[in-house]
Amino acid sequence: MADDETNEIYWHSPMRRAIFPLSANGPKASLKKEYAKSPWSFSINTAFSKVIEHCSQRKDTWISKDIITVYSELHDQGYAHSIETYQEGTLIGGLYGVSIGSAFFGESMFSLTSNASKMAFVHLYNHLITKGFTLLDSQYINDHTYSLGAITVSRTQYLEQLAQAIQHKHISFNNK
Repeated sequence: MADDETNEIYWHSPMRRAIFPLSANGPKASLKKEYAKSPWSFSINTAFSKVIEHCSQRKDTWISKDIITVYSELHDQGYAHSIETYQEGTLIGGLYGVSIGSAFFGESMFSLTSNASKMAFVHLYNHLITKGFTLLDSQYINDHTYSLGAITVSRTQYLEQLAQAIQHKHISFNNK
């Protein structure tokens, strides 16, 4: 993360880590129901630069220009990915993160329309299940991630899950 004032980049490793358990039960029933009825369309990796740019446009942000450059390079190398939510061809929400092995590390999300990022999250979740991912990391728990179904685990539990996930052969994130 980058400091909002100095742009200095620093590492975060919380003692309790927020993750989303990946299981067939999936996100909360209310989110799945809303996703099933959603009139919006979703895509993967079609607007990475627009998604990360939208995510950075907050009063207080950890997403500096250097962070955008590095994540864009990771995207070009096939490690950073975006999920986009569209309404009649217009980008209205999305999220991005990094995949390594069978782990996906959610970095940030944005909504220009209410619940557009939540629906992008459900699309991501379903995609990760389909592709065989085993870990969905969200770093910190907050009201928003909790509402999506995040739980916290100890650093020891997290590191065990992480070690297993990164030992897997890298899973192709795209539909190919």
